[in-house]
Amino acid sequence: MDRVVPAITLLHERDNVAVARRPLADGERLAPAGLAIRMPVPRGHKVALQAIEAGQPVRKYGQVIGFATAPIAAGDHVHTANMAMSDLSLTHEFCVDAAAPELLPEAEQARFQGYLRPDGRVGTRNFIAVISSVNCSATVCQAVAQHFNQRGALDGFESVDGVIALTHGGGCALNTQTEGYRFLTRTIAGYATNPNVGGVLMIGLGCETNQIPALMQAHGLVEGATLRTMTIQETGGTRRTIEAAIAILQEMLPVVGAVQRTPQPASALVLALECGGSDGYSGISANPALGFASDLLVRHGGTTVLAETPEIYGAEHLLTRRAARPEVAEKLLARIDWWREYAQRHQAELNNNPSHGNKAGGLTTILEKSLGAVAKSGTARLEAVYEYAEPITSHGFVFMDTPGYDPVAVTGQVAGGCNVICFTTGRGSTSGFRPAPCIKIATNTPMYERMAEDMDVNTGGIIDGSDTIAAAGERIFRSILAVASGQHTLSEDLGYGSNEFVPWQLGAVM
Repeated sequence: MDRVVPAITLLHERDNVAVARRPLADGERLAPAGLAIRMPVPRGHKVALQAIEAGQPVRKYGQVIGFATAPIAAGDHVHTANMAMSDLSLTHEFCVDAAAPELLPEAEQARFQGYLRPDGRVGTRNFIAVISSVNCSATVCQAVAQHFNQRGALDGFESVDGVIALTHGGGCALNTQTEGYRFLTRTIAGYATNPNVGGVLMIGLGCETNQIPALMQAHGLVEGATLRTMTIQETGGTRRTIEAAIAILQEMLPVVGAVQRTPQPASALVLALECGGSDGYSGISANPALGFASDLLVRHGGTTVLAETPEIYGAEHLLTRRAARPEVAEKLLARIDWWREYAQRHQAELNNNPSHGNKAGGLTTILEKSLGAVAKSGTARLEAVYEYAEPITSHGFVFMDTPGYDPVAVTGQVAGGCNVICFTTGRGSTSGFRPAPCIKIATNTPMYERMAEDMDVNTGGIIDGSDTIAAAGERIFRSILAVASGQHTLSEDLGYGSNEFVPWQLGAVM
């Protein structure tokens, strides 16, 4: 007998809306509930289970995601036409759900094939990075990388994954005493020391505000066989700098290429948890499945990093409950307060998110999006909160303060030390983030099938009942180990990664 798949999903017994598993037609009556659909409801969108008066809360995940702006009848489509965000008072109970992770015995912990670095950290890739200190040296950096990306240029250096140019739009016309300057230099230093980077050449123009010697000194970087610096003005112009840089990297290649993969513990993995192009299924399928994988990695001694502060707004009370110590919860709330002030200063509001694509996929308010986004973090205890691009030193589940814009957020996570990324998407995001490999996880099967050349894992079976969160989470965990051991992700094969190096530009550009 064929299995009957329910047309809607109720996520919590307290909810007054459910999520459509498929498009619901006007006049359709759902069995066995007998709910009469009063208007078309797209898949992934919300349908009212009962009447909701204007001003009354709309509940999903057992939490308030907004308030009715007009009377809503049972069977109505609940979205931007009849629901919006309003002031919401959250209760913060610190540490009440903070259980210490049950770490597996060392003999039972998973292993992968990685590159052991002198500082004890482990890379999942072995790149040489050409990093610009300023936008003015970006063209030169890209020309140097392009030389080594020609066919045959890296023959004989099979353990080198490539030469990548990491360029950006800043580096000058900013005050060295500002937060924006600290973010930029911290990001560049973080990429230069990421365990996926075996060698670095930093190239400046020479007269920029972001002086390389000051950056090096501030972050404890010292030139050596695998870390070199130069400027275009001192070297004698564009052509001479490109030629000199190529010669430097040719000297560096045998040193970087001598490093080989060896068995390493999963505790050396630092996983960035990211979502983008989210839809109404994100918080039901891919994000909870990634949360399951996150909890697994924590049990194996690894580290997982949630980010995007504007996209946990309205769900931060769930994280403060999981804080290991009160000061961790307080630091998270301090970052939320900073974002409120930052948004107000720029005549914006935190509910300017979800994006157009998010809303088309069924998400209505930032509260709804945030509750689904937090699911990526599983249930593990929150060990620490980091500011943007800060080095991540804790093991277990941690949080990093970043914007909600994916390239900027992941740039901060990689600068902090993440050596692999899991990125869930419902609409079909197509980015990558060199030097860290990015595993793309689809929330729904139709998008996965449409964009199969870009999506590594499908969790759409959770929606139709052919898969479970636990089974999908286990697959994601095994994919993390395989990719960390060298298996390519689809975004790597498609050439993504260099354009997504986007340091957070904060403050006045003068």
